[in-house]
Amino acid sequence: MKDNKSIWTERTKLLAKELHNEISIDNYSWHKFRGNKKRRSAELIVSAISQLVNDGKDSEIETLLAQALLWIKEDIKDKGCTNH
Repeated sequence: MKDNKSIWTERTKLLAKELHNEISIDNYSWHKFRGNKKRRSAELIVSAISQLVNDGKDSEIETLLAQALLWIKEDIKDKGCTNH
């Protein structure tokens, strides 16, 4: 029997997964959104939320949020594809 001590409901976990799947930049839209600071930061923030509700490591969550802030502040930008 599984010990269910999570503070998050299964619905919360499902919603986080669905949002992550919706916002994640896939191979087909990579070139369209790779340099968009709002899209890149949102993807990282949702990844952090997904990690949070699934008991991810604090250090990984912090790293994702730090990267999101760098995108928002435009401290990092996409350098483009080297083979194009």
